[in-house]
Amino acid sequence: MTTTPQPVPQDDHQQAGDAGLQRSARDHLWMHFTRHSTYQSSDVPTIVRGDGAYIYDAQGKRYLDALAGLFVSQVGHGRSELAQAAAKQAGELAFFPLWSYAHPGAIELAERIAGYAPGDLNRVFFTTGGGEAVESAWKLAKQYFKLTGKPTKHKVISRAIAYHGTPQGALSITGLPGMKAPFEPLVPSTFRVPNTNIYRAPVHGDDPVAFGRWAADRIDEAIEFEGADTVAAVFLEPVQNSGGCFPPPPGYFQRVREICDRHDVLLVSDEVICAFGRLGHMFACERYGYQPDIITCAKGLTSGYSPLGAMVATDRLFEPFASGSEMFAHGYTFGGHPVSTAVAMANLDIFEREQLNEHVRDTEGAFRSTLERLGDLPIVGDVRGDGYFYGIELVKDKATKETFDEDESERLLRGFLSKALFDGGLYCRADDRGDPVIQLAPPLICDQSHFDEIEQILRSVLTGAWSHL
Repeated sequence: MTTTPQPVPQDDHQQAGDAGLQRSARDHLWMHFTRHSTYQSSDVPTIVRGDGAYIYDAQGKRYLDALAGLFVSQVGHGRSELAQAAAKQAGELAFFPLWSYAHPGAIELAERIAGYAPGDLNRVFFTTGGGEAVESAWKLAKQYFKLTGKPTKHKVISRAIAYHGTPQGALSITGLPGMKAPFEPLVPSTFRVPNTNIYRAPVHGDDPVAFGRWAADRIDEAIEFEGADTVAAVFLEPVQNSGGCFPPPPGYFQRVREICDRHDVLLVSDEVICAFGRLGHMFACERYGYQPDIITCAKGLTSGYSPLGAMVATDRLFEPFASGSEMFAHGYTFGGHPVSTAVAMANLDIFEREQLNEHVRDTEGAFRSTLERLGDLPIVGDVRGDGYFYGIELVKDKATKETFDEDESERLLRGFLSKALFDGGLYCRADDRGDPVIQLAPPLICDQSHFDEIEQILRSVLTGAWSHL
């Protein structure tokens, strides 16, 4: 059995410093997606160091980072060569914008990304993160159709429970009503279709091919209902994150591609999580055999060592801007930042040198089978995902798939699991955007020893979960 490392004893000076940090955190730091009331009577977890697949808190306690930070730390923590690449670039050119000027790092990285991307996805527009990449893709889709004689094509279709970011446009595309409600009214003209959660399929639950065809045809139906002359794009993640990792059924994306081609609608592959090795390929659309018109990406591009995202578009979408006076009047001050592009190049060097995509493909079966051992627990209803990206759905009754009500889910996830997993030495996500799930996406350097440690901690914590409902 894996033993949880014990905290390193602290001297009085360290304890005083930690107390000061806690006061400052409570008084000044506004954390993201955080219930601050949680920390009125307890300390804010403070992570101070990372090494490989592990992170360490201010007390010296070690945790297995089973979420790669936030689906980000592909090559693991503490990679000195990435820090050195950042320092070297900052010493030469710390900053310059891409507004009518270029710098070598952006040029070289754009060429490299285009080389990885399938088909003629040759144009790379840099952002600082994933939400900005999604925002950029919708704006490009609308302007492209205006410039090509179809000015009424502006609507977007996405899937139920899908998350696509927090900027106003990206949040409008997001399919999570509770996340959108505080900020409404949002950008209009977005519409939802069913996702690919076959575990809770309303039809064809025993036939993945038929279910995939059914789910894809709902996109066709939505386009026709709204009018193809008004729909600009369909935004889909290769594996949908929110709800707990919904892979595509066989043939799903091929059917979606046919539908988009017939209606002249752009297919946007939102790969902010799924690109750069999470599913064993640089771009996840390659794994599932479909050709998008736009890819949005971020996170694993730099393994989190510096912020960077990108929208990758086809030559067709760039063509109206290639000559004449038209421009895409859109951009970000720090998009394609010189330090970030240098870090990305070094990060991709690690991918190739250590064959991380091949490693994921070689070991994903072992990761899946290790997690599937948890199926003997009464609370585990489904284990699903691909690559190094899995969701474990929790249920009240395995036979009927009965889920937890809102109060039970609150007690289970936030009242018990989130803290118990962290206390047990595992950093992951217990989430109920959809049905209650535990999400896992460890660094791509992990091996069987890490898979076993994840399973053992999950088993111990989930075994005790029932008493807290």
